[in-house]
Amino acid sequence: MSSNLVKGTAILSIGLFLSKALGLLYVIPLYAMVGEENLGLYQYAYIPYNIMLSFAISGMPIAVSRYVSKYNALGDYQAGRKLLKSSQWIMIGSGIVSFLLLFFLAEPIAQIVRADDEQVFTVDEIAGVIRLVSFALIVVPFMSLTRGFFQGYQQFTPTAVSQLIEQIVRILFVLAGVYIVLNYTEGSEKTAISFAVFAAFVGAVAGLAVLYYYWRREKPQMDSLLAESTRSGDIRLKDMYRELIVYIFPIVLVGLANPLFQFVDMLTFNRAMASIGLASVSDGQLGMLNFSTHKIVMIPVMVGTAFSMAIIPIVTGYYTKGDKPGMTRSLDQVFQIVAFLTLPMITGLMILSDELYHLLFEQSRTGADILRTYAPAALLFALYSVSGSILQAIDRHKWIILNLLIGLFLKLVLNMPLIRMFEAEGAIYATIIGYGAAVAMNIGVAISTLRYRSRMVIRRTILILLFNAVMGLAAWAVLQGLYLFGEADGKGDAFLYTLITAIVGAAVYAVLALRSGLAQKLFGDRLKRITKKFGM
Repeated sequence: MSSNLVKGTAILSIGLFLSKALGLLYVIPLYAMVGEENLGLYQYAYIPYNIMLSFAISGMPIAVSRYVSKYNALGDYQAGRKLLKSSQWIMIGSGIVSFLLLFFLAEPIAQIVRADDEQVFTVDEIAGVIRLVSFALIVVPFMSLTRGFFQGYQQFTPTAVSQLIEQIVRILFVLAGVYIVLNYTEGSEKTAISFAVFAAFVGAVAGLAVLYYYWRREKPQMDSLLAESTRSGDIRLKDMYRELIVYIFPIVLVGLANPLFQFVDMLTFNRAMASIGLASVSDGQLGMLNFSTHKIVMIPVMVGTAFSMAIIPIVTGYYTKGDKPGMTRSLDQVFQIVAFLTLPMITGLMILSDELYHLLFEQSRTGADILRTYAPAALLFALYSVSGSILQAIDRHKWIILNLLIGLFLKLVLNMPLIRMFEAEGAIYATIIGYGAAVAMNIGVAISTLRYRSRMVIRRTILILLFNAVMGLAAWAVLQGLYLFGEADGKGDAFLYTLITAIVGAAVYAVLALRSGLAQKLFGDRLKRITKKFGM
């Protein structure tokens, strides 16, 4: 296993975890200020924004990361630098075009979303938040490209730090802006939400400033490598982009998967709910599904996201050199660590769904049920990111497109019937079926192409499942014991019950993983040295 993969993934995981954690925690004061109902307006802005952003970026950052890694491995540092200079202008142009498109398409999108007069938000309110969030598209594509270039050099710290600063600045702007609107301008909660979505632009500017700092710091070292380039670097731009275009479209689809699944909900959920007489609660439940519970569920997913970002340039290097043993070791490690870290978090979310939703938002049976049902989808989200990235690294781009389209088709066909049967949980079942099909086909293609077989991964996955079962049983027993003292009626009780149950669950899982030696095998010599000090 490459130490660069472990180190890179660790850096990205820490950065993503902090970013996701902040992205969840800020919702608590925001929720308190604007209420659950108005958070639905917030998510109406970000789903079309994320889709347009994926098109604006067009897979270029990951493609550049892969291209730079490939030619750096061959000693040609000039090729990557040449590509960076030309692609910067492309990203600036695509950002401006995507901004204009989303800005002027805001009203047509809002008209589709508002399916019934009983819904809470008007067409003008939905269109307004979409227009305001669109300004971030001017900056984010260029910023993402720069992150991809750094990752091509296997420098993951600039990405992690810039993501974290971007999130911090965005959150501060959201909370300060909403507070000022509500307390000093006598504006409504809906006006405050409209102001808050503009924070995406402000945060992006801050993230770009961080990347500029790292560029100034690292440029001398990069220039020294450029001077030692073993090739002439005279590859034509036409040839560069021909190579990039081959796999850019699949990269776009991998990044688009989650927003597209959410967009299906955005277009169909309100209509399905209206058809069974629930239009008045449709906006609120869609907000729970695509915003509040989604933010919680995406925390385990950051493990898979970190691996998908780190694995592409590293596996591409193995693939370019024909090092199949190195690639196999990397894949073994990736699948095991994703399962090891993601599954216990999912188990915890399911057991503590009532307490977590109460703690973060409010006491809501509907919200807790949606969270409990939605939590297992986190594993599929993580595996999709990883498996899609593996197919990109081994040039199986057509399969990425086909597999996602099949999954999305299943989601589209099943969504409205399942929503009519199970309400919001029906949308989750459709997502799980669609994602499950796409993940299974992605992994099947990777196994077939690489002739990848690993009984060790199967055995250890079974072991991880057993550990989770023991941990889950222990955590559930502790929670039931706490209920003997009464239900968690207040946020203080919810916090206490969550903390105690989580500590017990984490302790049981850690002891099982360390005593069995599994954790040491997955995370290497450094963890072994630490555990030896404690006699493990």
